[in-house]
Amino acid sequence: MNSIFSVHTIRFITLVFIQVLILNHINFFGYINPYIYILFIGLFPIKNNRIALILLSFLLGLTIDLFLDTGGIHAAACVFIAYIRPIILKFSFGTIYEHQTIRFNTVEFGSKLTYFTLLTVLHHIVLFSLEIFSISNIILILQKTLFSSIFTILLSVIVTIIFSKESK
Repeated sequence: MNSIFSVHTIRFITLVFIQVLILNHINFFGYINPYIYILFIGLFPIKNNRIALILLSFLLGLTIDLFLDTGGIHAAACVFIAYIRPIILKFSFGTIYEHQTIRFNTVEFGSKLTYFTLLTVLHHIVLFSLEIFSISNIILILQKTLFSSIFTILLSVIVTIIFSKESK
């Protein structure tokens, strides 16, 4: 139990620092920005308490908001994907999720890609809708969501592949 807690604490801190110190300074074409910190929510253990995940997601988003001075939009987007994560898990993994036997190292690549894609796109839609907060700029919201999602998904898949091979 203690080692699981320390692994998630290290993952939380590492992802926040990578996001704040490196990835927030990447801004392709003025609107493409990777948000790798949502991997914490995506890789959080299935069997753990859902309320704990929602609270940790709020803390994660709030930490990013404090560093970026964004007024709570990251916290809102993180809480949203933490709340709907069971639906996304059931859609992506089916019966494996129902029996709560998902191990991200052993699931097939297509299911993992579907899961990360849905989490990322939903996070980005909420994030950019709150950031821009204007229905007249729906094209800009969709454009930022699409391109930032592609970049975030690519980085997320690469990170999970790299770290899953080390644990084998």
